Amino acid sequence: MSQPNRRAEPGRFDATTILILVIVVVFAAALAVMWAGFTLGSRIDGSNPELPGNPFELLFGALRGRFTWSPAVVTCTAVFAVMIVVLLGLIAALVLRARRRQSRADRAATYLARGRELEELGRRSAQRTAQRLGVAASPGIPLGRSIPGGRPLYALWEYVMIVLAGPRVGKTSALVIPAILEAPGAVITTSNKRDVVDATRDLRCLVGQVLIFDPQGIALEPPSWWWNPLTYVVDDVRAYRLAEHFASAARADGAVQDAYFEPAGRDLLAGMLLAAALQRRPITQVFEWLSEPTNQAPVDVLRQHEYDLIAADVEGVIMAPEKQRSGVYGTARQMAACLKIRSIAQWVTPIGGDADSDPRPQLDPHAFVRSSDTLYSLSREGQGSAGALVTALTAALVEAAEEHATRQPGGRLATPMLVVLDEAANVCRWSDLPDLYSHYGSRGIVILSVFQSWAQGQVAFGREGMRKLWSASNVKLYLGGISEADFLRELAELIGDYDKETSSVSYNRGVRSTNHQLRRERILDAAELAALPRGRAVMLASGTRAALLETTPWMAGPHAAAVRASIAAHDPAAVTVLPETPGDDDPGEGDS
Repeated sequence: MSQPNRRAEPGRFDATTILILVIVVVFAAALAVMWAGFTLGSRIDGSNPELPGNPFELLFGALRGRFTWSPAVVTCTAVFAVMIVVLLGLIAALVLRARRRQSRADRAATYLARGRELEELGRRSAQRTAQRLGVAASPGIPLGRSIPGGRPLYALWEYVMIVLAGPRVGKTSALVIPAILEAPGAVITTSNKRDVVDATRDLRCLVGQVLIFDPQGIALEPPSWWWNPLTYVVDDVRAYRLAEHFASAARADGAVQDAYFEPAGRDLLAGMLLAAALQRRPITQVFEWLSEPTNQAPVDVLRQHEYDLIAADVEGVIMAPEKQRSGVYGTARQMAACLKIRSIAQWVTPIGGDADSDPRPQLDPHAFVRSSDTLYSLSREGQGSAGALVTALTAALVEAAEEHATRQPGGRLATPMLVVLDEAANVCRWSDLPDLYSHYGSRGIVILSVFQSWAQGQVAFGREGMRKLWSASNVKLYLGGISEADFLRELAELIGDYDKETSSVSYNRGVRSTNHQLRRERILDAAELAALPRGRAVMLASGTRAALLETTPWMAGPHAAAVRASIAAHDPAAVTVLPETPGDDDPGEGDS
């Protein structure tokens, strides 16, 4: 059972008290040295045959001349004195070294979770949980080491996580890369950079196939395979979900949603997607239909397959007044704009328009989730972004994993699947994610969502959506680098308070009096959280108080040599000599 998050800070000693303590310690050490010197020296040369066992009696006897300071006694006393001085010097050196390694935030660890409170996340307990879940190779996702104690802590393979980390605080090197390297099964990861791909692809090749979805050329990967988004559209519900992914990706930050045209455009796009899927056409056919507002072909297809109401909805837009029709079609075209970009389309359409004649392998989401393969989905925000397809692909794979889990014992995947949504707000705006987050953990789908700030997540998922993500996460990590006062104040409140004891000394008519007072203070206030040093993280985990961690980058982990080799083999900007220590800059630390 965790202790209350309330501790008393020791009162400060005044100068007189400190001086008295120093005198007492020095006197005790000198007395011990003299007693040891007399005892050993007298045994060596036979002097002082009747030494008392009481050190104080020995002291007063030596001062009165009752005991002899023989050469052996003097020598032994001197040797013991030198040993004490050397020992104190070593202790002082170790203390100074430890203090140099401490960050300015480490003093807060005194008032945070420690020891047995973190036992559930420790290696032994996490390993037992992992074995219960069918994972033998890894206890969980590495989080860092507890302060104090240096105990390795892990997020369990049934947890979902959220990470808030500003630019250049080490989230990639300390969390994302180690998580991928420890994954026991399939891995899906999104990003807007190639650093994670270069650092982990060779190691993931050892356990399964590596697929890189790179429609914007971020990692310079050719389209050696392809995925048909319309295979996801097996009914009208899936069509509307896919349309929502396109709509979310197209929505500008801070833009006010048009009450008519955006929902109407999304519904029109859903009807077109369903028609293209029913007719087994490539997804680019959708953009062609959207470019011809009077084309009745999708309406005919929908009616042929008895989707009469959706056909009527699409036809209603076609038959609407020109201005209204143009607005709805224009909105839908904007949502599907990435389909007209050839470099993007070649990843989601077959060569020559015929899937049977395309020599490239086609991704099967249902086969992927049964494997230990790895998918890296890369996209940049802004004009020409493939974010809609990255989101759609991620959702298709996760939903396939959920379907597979429902057929497994206990309704969860036999081997957990890891989903790392790095740059989630920019690359993977999955609007349904906040409502599904906690559910996926129970299915063996472990999701780690990374945001650069609270505001970034709020723009992508809305105020309530971001709060849902935060509340549903079993582990919440804050790595610093964020300057949002409101968020930091709320985080400081969650971390908690402690009782600080202060003392004041006053004199009245020559009489000294000391007053002691208690006042509540934040363990870490907003300013301290904003200035959290690199290499430190605040963790809020289910069922325990907040804890302070020392993050452990991949350079300090067991796979460091293999990661360096992978970076050197694939990163065109890799230098000849990669960093050997966690404090150096490295390609895995280019967190933006």
